[in-house]
Amino acid sequence: MALDHAAEHPAPLTRRRPSGEAPPLPRPVSPGTRGFLAACVLVVGLWVALSTQAGVRVVTRADDAVLEALARLRSDGLVDAARGVALLGSIWTFRVLAWATLLVLVATRRFQHLFAVLAAFLVVTLIDGLVTVWLGRMRPGDVAIVGDWDGYAHPSLPVATLALGLTVVAFTLAPAGRWRARVVVVGGVAVGLVVGARLLLAVDHPTDAAAALVTGAALPAAAFRLITPEEVFPVSYRPGVRAHLDVGGRRGDAIRTAVARQAGMRLERVEPFHLGTSAGSTPLRLVAAGAGGSRHQLFGKLYAATHMWSDRWYKLGRTVRYGRLEDERPFNAVRRLVQHEDHMLRVMHSAGLPTPEPYGIVEITPEREYLILTEFLDGAAEIAEVEVTEAIIDDALAAVRRMWDAGLAHRDIKPGNLLVRDGRVLLVDVAFAELRPTPWRQAVDLANMMLTLALCSSPERVYERATAMFTPDDIGEAFAASRGVTIPAQLRTLLRAHDQDVMTRFRELAPPTPPVAIQRWTVRRVALTLALVASLALVAASVVVNLRVAGLA
Repeated sequence: MALDHAAEHPAPLTRRRPSGEAPPLPRPVSPGTRGFLAACVLVVGLWVALSTQAGVRVVTRADDAVLEALARLRSDGLVDAARGVALLGSIWTFRVLAWATLLVLVATRRFQHLFAVLAAFLVVTLIDGLVTVWLGRMRPGDVAIVGDWDGYAHPSLPVATLALGLTVVAFTLAPAGRWRARVVVVGGVAVGLVVGARLLLAVDHPTDAAAALVTGAALPAAAFRLITPEEVFPVSYRPGVRAHLDVGGRRGDAIRTAVARQAGMRLERVEPFHLGTSAGSTPLRLVAAGAGGSRHQLFGKLYAATHMWSDRWYKLGRTVRYGRLEDERPFNAVRRLVQHEDHMLRVMHSAGLPTPEPYGIVEITPEREYLILTEFLDGAAEIAEVEVTEAIIDDALAAVRRMWDAGLAHRDIKPGNLLVRDGRVLLVDVAFAELRPTPWRQAVDLANMMLTLALCSSPERVYERATAMFTPDDIGEAFAASRGVTIPAQLRTLLRAHDQDVMTRFRELAPPTPPVAIQRWTVRRVALTLALVASLALVAASVVVNLRVAGLA
């Protein structure tokens, strides 16, 4: 009997992406970027032509024809107006634009854009300077020059610096969309007027201005689109955590497509969820359609390259400041970051800890964006929002006891990561969790749990319940190892606002224990500290050189 191939191989719920197919949220080179890069290639060809005598004759003949046609349009009033417009290309215009941009970027703490701007200033200025010296092109000779000029003609430095300043403003200060379009239009008109004025005054050849537009506008525009893409480093002045990504538009569509193909679920809604409790990812509530018109919810954490960089700098700074406090190595890729959290979710779940059930990882953009899916704890509330009974205190302390027995540490115990549902305490956000942590780290987990519970109850009550699961020496060690820097920011803020000094009260209740030293000097910490100091000195020196070369100092 012939086999029913369709019955033998039923259609899978998920779909593997074939080799060569674009991911749900690809990062293609846009047509605009391709155009900018093509213009750069054409200008390189122009420079090669101008480096030969035959090329100089052909290009100069074409330039002179354009300048002669413009010279026939001159009048006294038009020449005076052109001289006034040409002043927009002065070095002071560039300095105002450049310094305003740098100050705004520092004030808004958008350091990725800041470094990109400094690199653009340095690279463009060096390219223009080297080309000027290499070609040594003189000013137009067959047409009367009626404007002020200085130095060699190619490329036109006033046009290049003005275009560079306006391009930097457009790509680092103006949000994408209408505002950026308006800045581009205004900047384009300003640069066009300066180019037209300088050509009318015959202080530049047309090809001088064209090369300046490419080096001053096209080259940095392509660099900004490739180095600081809008979907990863958006320009925004809205209040909120910079780690939170926009999940509408293309990214929202990509999340729906990726979850459908890789997890076999059709999402009807993708919306941010409790953003205030997360500064290292974008938490999401996902609503999926089920059989028979049913709906079920999932929880998702969206990670991108920005989160990896934040994690790297965070761990570097903590290692330099405190040594032992952060002794694990930073993640070198977004994939590793999400793999770690998904792995810790599975380890904790299999150890019987009250954590959400993990559903896996969804790839949005390879090596750049991933989504972790877990059970959505519907009906759960933060522990600070419920009445904390002795049963809840026991449940929370039992979770710490279970972590100790399993050789685990949560490392981020705070009210926002402790949920209560049906009288049971649930642990969420295990991104910082560790396997086989130091005893100090486990002691800090106990202290943070007791501090959190005391905010909702009283230190005396929590201490009494804790002695049923931990020895007094364990509790004394916990508060001897704990201090301000070991307490998560949310918990630290709540403790400051509390009427009672909870930390001091716990230390009074626990047996006297010598403080546990946090700062430990190791070879790694010394090497990182020296490398960081040397890097900062090098960056400062390069910034000074950069500003001088670009004419900003």
